[in-house]
Amino acid sequence: MSETTHDATVAVSAPAAPDEGLTAKELAARHGLTVSGARPSLIEYVRQLWDRRHFILAFSRAKLTAQYSQAKLGQLWQVATPLLNAAVYFFIFGLLLEADRGMSREVYIPFLVTGVFVFTFTQSSVMAGVRAISGNLGLVRALHFPRASLPVSFALQQLQQLLFSMIVLFAVTIGFGHYPDLSWLLIVPVLVLQFCFNTGLALIMARAGAKTPDLAQLMPFVMRTWMYASGVMFSIPIFLADKPAWIANVLQWNPAAIYMDLMRFALIDDYGSEFLPDHVWAAAGAWAALFALGGFVYFWKAEERYGRG
Repeated sequence: MSETTHDATVAVSAPAAPDEGLTAKELAARHGLTVSGARPSLIEYVRQLWDRRHFILAFSRAKLTAQYSQAKLGQLWQVATPLLNAAVYFFIFGLLLEADRGMSREVYIPFLVTGVFVFTFTQSSVMAGVRAISGNLGLVRALHFPRASLPVSFALQQLQQLLFSMIVLFAVTIGFGHYPDLSWLLIVPVLVLQFCFNTGLALIMARAGAKTPDLAQLMPFVMRTWMYASGVMFSIPIFLADKPAWIANVLQWNPAAIYMDLMRFALIDDYGSEFLPDHVWAAAGAWAALFALGGFVYFWKAEERYGRG
């Protein structure tokens, strides 16, 4: 492009830049640029998570080992903590408040210890999930990996801790006259379903905790309320026999109560199906599927926002 000046000379102007007038999005597309940390498709995200399975397992083991590394009793606290909680609850609820109504001592103590151990599994998974992102920002910002690896790893850590505790739970159950039989095989599907439920809940809380770190201060109160409403220390149908039936139904159908009651049904001879709500296995599977799938999708939708800001 040229034009004639006042002295009859010809001036040549510079050609227009090829990127002139393009938006940022058009510029990125023109030069093959992509957003750093952009959210992949759901199928690709699952594949990436599976590729990191060895990291997830190793990270959960390392966290479990480091959890009590400063304590002299070390890993024994994995078992001692819920056992001491059960002893306190037995003194308060079993002896003082007589929450063992309708059950013999041989049934109530395994009932209580089972409830404490199983509920602690869910409680610890939730609390670890709340801090999964906000408590590991250095790792999140330094490395590129599917962020769901963290809450899944923390839920797996709590499963491993429960498996250590199960040794004591078996000893307590046998010590009060409830010996292994075929019903103990139900422990495996109960733990699988509860782990799926806990993982989904941890994923939900991880996203919420990443956006609102103060949630970690609120959750202990929420979990304590949930514990008291789930029949950890008392049998819901027995203790609420004189209350409107809908109250007992609502409390029995909450997932924490369902997984505790299924574990008690598997371990304790005298804890029969009359203590369980109708279609309990269907309910346990539905809660697990709803939270595992829903929690995973909910967490994935905010993948590109974790660790930013």
